[in-house]
Amino acid sequence: MMDYGKIMCRRVQDIQPSGIRKYFDLLQGMEGGISLGIGEPDFQTPWHIRDAGIFSLEKGFTKYTPNAGLSDLRGAISRYLKRRFDLEYAAVGQILVTVGGSEGLDLTFRTLLEPGDEVIIPTPSFVCYGPLVSMAHAVPVLVETKEEHEFRLTPEELRRAITPRTKALVLPFPCNPTGGVMGRADLEALADVLRGTDIMVISDEIYAELTYGGRHVSMANLPDMYERTVVVNGFSKAYSMTGWRLGYVCGPKPIISAMTKLHQYGIMSAPTTSQYAAIEALDHGDGDIEAMREEYDGRRRFLVEGFRRLGLSCFEPLGAFYTFPCIKSTGLTSEQFCDRFLAAEKVAVIPGSAFGPGGEGYVRATYAASMHDLGEALERRWLEGQTGRVLPVLFEEEKGGLWQGHAPSYALVRAQGENLHNRLLDVKITGVEGNVLVGVAVDG
Repeated sequence: MMDYGKIMCRRVQDIQPSGIRKYFDLLQGMEGGISLGIGEPDFQTPWHIRDAGIFSLEKGFTKYTPNAGLSDLRGAISRYLKRRFDLEYAAVGQILVTVGGSEGLDLTFRTLLEPGDEVIIPTPSFVCYGPLVSMAHAVPVLVETKEEHEFRLTPEELRRAITPRTKALVLPFPCNPTGGVMGRADLEALADVLRGTDIMVISDEIYAELTYGGRHVSMANLPDMYERTVVVNGFSKAYSMTGWRLGYVCGPKPIISAMTKLHQYGIMSAPTTSQYAAIEALDHGDGDIEAMREEYDGRRRFLVEGFRRLGLSCFEPLGAFYTFPCIKSTGLTSEQFCDRFLAAEKVAVIPGSAFGPGGEGYVRATYAASMHDLGEALERRWLEGQTGRVLPVLFEEEKGGLWQGHAPSYALVRAQGENLHNRLLDVKITGVEGNVLVGVAVDG
């Protein structure tokens, strides 16, 4: 009998399975289950983008594309980055189209890293960085960010982590799972530490379009940082195109050229149909981004306020589409909390411990879910001894009533809806959907 344990690569065997998919799998087939676990938009890919992909199939555009991607797509990426983020990357030589942002990260690590090199990774952060660094025979150096710093990487933390073996820094902002962001001043402080070194920056900007209260700033926008930064981005989050599997990497020409060699041998080219759809997204999808971001913002405020009213401390996320409430008061570990909550209340959230040091004592709950599902989830019992429930409230004001096109912060309203029974309730207004105010109330 074959001993596959001896045959397979030890490095691959040592990689732990993702702590995210466990809860997705457990929820499947569970009647009445609600998932706040998987980071996938609940919106359909906008029709005009789907239509562009369909049209490309009807026209017979089903062959390989150039290794680096369609020239029209790379041109559209170049224009988009300049228009939205004031980043200048040449369509020829500085942009590589990949199979999702994940391939872009993998290519970046394998292109830059030698055995024994160290890569600084702020945590909590997405689960893929450490394993991909390890598969490139390098060493992940995990730096725990703190809630009191709004889960930002500080220059002091960065400085302490740097050694003579440090090759690169991963900047995963806006951050999955915390929703933390790094503003220009935060990045400038890190840049001051990096200047005078040869440390590269790998900037994962997949959530760059999903920020609330301020525009995203890239490390590549800063003086002296452009030449040392590789930007990884994609279409999954901003355009709700997760299943299209398309991303891109931008950076210095020598690095992109080396990446393209790996890409051509391992992948050949990204999916042709997806590339044609992506051109349409970039050229005519700004309105889609704004509409989805506005919807996420309302859900974000709804969920954060809901957690707080239940008695759970919750940092206010200003990016991505995740909340990261603290569950330390329950006395349970993150995994114990998630296991029990799923079994008892049929709601899937993800243990913060799945995202590395600093995640223990928190859970990740996404608001990339419908307002109905968010409201239903908040009605479940999150805490032992919980006496009230947070209820979703959607109501329309009569002419001359509470508001005239501008939502207040709080209101005493006679709310109609399931479980509310026409009672007067103190409501926290969290957003506006058309002519409808959205809020949360505590039913004690």
